[in-house]
Amino acid sequence: MIHTPISLPESAGISAAALPHPLTARGEWSPHVPFASHAEVFAPAAEASGAGLALGLARAALAAAPRTAEDEVEDRRAWLWVQDAAAIRLGGRPYRPGLPADLRARLVHVAAAKPEDALFALEEGVRCRDLAFVVGEIAGNPRALDFTASRRLVLAAERHGIALWLIRLGAARDLGAARLRWEARAAPSAQTRWNAHAPGAPAWHAELFRARGVRPGTWTVREDVAGLSAGKPVPDDVRQPDPLPAHGAA
Repeated sequence: MIHTPISLPESAGISAAALPHPLTARGEWSPHVPFASHAEVFAPAAEASGAGLALGLARAALAAAPRTAEDEVEDRRAWLWVQDAAAIRLGGRPYRPGLPADLRARLVHVAAAKPEDALFALEEGVRCRDLAFVVGEIAGNPRALDFTASRRLVLAAERHGIALWLIRLGAARDLGAARLRWEARAAPSAQTRWNAHAPGAPAWHAELFRARGVRPGTWTVREDVAGLSAGKPVPDDVRQPDPLPAHGAA
């Protein structure tokens, strides 16, 4: 399986002053506000919408993090992707060539035999400030991932300032302490300018059904020229320009 590639702005500064949850002045969620906590993304196991949305949100939050004079050097920290065995069977391992170019060489992948092992690796990951962010994939509703385990992940992520995006493949909504809880599925991509039959920029239907300090809502989230954008669902007949080539490619 090829995870949906994401190409967001190259700047990805990080600061310990990152907020524990994204909050705009009007209490609305925005992809362009720093995030340093634990979020869950519930997604179907038959598609890569969970991985695509989680990666897009993680990179957008990093790009929005406050920067200081000491942050002028490009952030080249590694990032961690943890999967349990069931998640690998359902969706496959991360496809490195399909990742954003600036993330490919920085990926650290952990294949865990059991959900308990995956949770241990995730908690250790968010305790490591040398990581830019952490992504996890756990299939279904394992007993090990109860409210207590979820709360431990939240506290560790917020204490150390490392964001965790946990993808719940084929899982039912259950009790959890994550600050943001999403339901994601694939949405029609934007039409391209030159070929109506070619796939356009990837898009996701994203429902924020639980949030701390942010109003829940539903968005169509897509990649565009400016990076990750989010708005209320748009009509299917609205044409969007195709994104500019990355790294000056023709």
